[in-house]
Amino acid sequence: MPLSFADPTDDAIPLHVVTPDDLDAALDGLSAQSRAWSKAQGFSAALGEILILPEGDGEIAGVLVGYGTPARRARGRFHIGAVARQLPQGVYTIVSGLDDADLDEAALAWLLAAYRYNRYRKPPEPIAQLVAPKGVDAKRISIIANGEALTRELINTPASDMGPAELEEASRTLASSHEAEINVITGDDLVSSNFPMIHTVGRASDRAPRLIDLRWGDAGPQLTLVGKGVCFDTGGLNIKPGGSMGLMKKDMGGAATVLGLAHMIMALELPLRLRVLIPAVENSIAGNAFRPQDILTSRKGLTVEINNTDAEGRLVLADALTLSDEDDPDLVISMATLTGAARVAVGPDLSPFYTDNDAHAAALAAAGHAVADPLWRMPFHDPYEEMIEPGIADLDNAPKGGFAGSITAALFLRRFVESPYVHFDIYGWQPSPAPSRPKGGVGMGARAVLEALPRILDL
Repeated sequence: MPLSFADPTDDAIPLHVVTPDDLDAALDGLSAQSRAWSKAQGFSAALGEILILPEGDGEIAGVLVGYGTPARRARGRFHIGAVARQLPQGVYTIVSGLDDADLDEAALAWLLAAYRYNRYRKPPEPIAQLVAPKGVDAKRISIIANGEALTRELINTPASDMGPAELEEASRTLASSHEAEINVITGDDLVSSNFPMIHTVGRASDRAPRLIDLRWGDAGPQLTLVGKGVCFDTGGLNIKPGGSMGLMKKDMGGAATVLGLAHMIMALELPLRLRVLIPAVENSIAGNAFRPQDILTSRKGLTVEINNTDAEGRLVLADALTLSDEDDPDLVISMATLTGAARVAVGPDLSPFYTDNDAHAAALAAAGHAVADPLWRMPFHDPYEEMIEPGIADLDNAPKGGFAGSITAALFLRRFVESPYVHFDIYGWQPSPAPSRPKGGVGMGARAVLEALPRILDL
């Protein structure tokens, strides 16, 4: 079901969002009965505190929602999403307590709180509905929420039902809904079309590898999004231990994220030309699997020594990034669940990103803060270039030593791009439930990119 706001109605139940500092003033604005009830219940406006105000006939007169102190709110985001899941079913409207920026976040939080992955079980009861607050761009927020829902749905689907073919089908469905063009190169045609590393990584699976190429728009600057689409990663011959393989259905999280972002861009009709490239593979084990110490020749002509078959994402991205460069885009953005090192560095909640352009970095950082999509800039640290140069080939896909794993992976990718470039090393997974983010697949960085694009591309 699409995530959407309720139609406006005179019967909507009023929500009063209250901080401890504003509590007395908020209570003064209530009826004598509601004021007495609030004091009797000891409502203190702590973050997440909810008090339903009863009418004399048993109906709900309104709801007080505690918003806590700024310091407490800073320890999380989407706090209103937690409220949405606790209220009785009905239609609600926020009548007081939030400024414009907080209203935008609250509205998005409410819609995202309604998302649950239900493909294999009976859907839960719907949550309370919200009338779009006055002053917010309801259409934009709904588009963003549904782009995020698409990302979550794709990541959450297990590899048994989300292989390269199914990822292609999801891309075709998205293209059709926005009248975009799509072309897909599959199987051995990747070899004749000069995508050797995409083919090599995916050839051991009985589910053919492919390169998905979606285009939309005919005017404006060109943005190319490249998403890692490893639909399941066994690690290849360097097989992962069971504990590390358990979440590998999410290794196509980069592809899922760029498709969600693409939906947002196309539905909002941004004045640009969009290209989406997804190398979709399954990294499996068979007699024809690629091996440690094989030397691969990339589409760009650079040779790569394979020192770990579990560092396959950068290989498929390299061929796609080379293609992205060939029509001289104004900006290339790659998104990938690329390294565990990124998670060690910044944890599951932050999206680390790399760029050589300080203006792009500043725009992204400001956008991430504005839309509650936290980012952290990491360095393309040139002195580490020698770590990815093995001597026997141009590049090493898995430098030994374990240091700077996310940085060296980003430096590897940068070798294949000459255009202005930003790389995101995302996690794509919510490890424990949080407001508006149930445990499972989650988009990271897409909303920040969407917010920053007008400044970066001068739209």
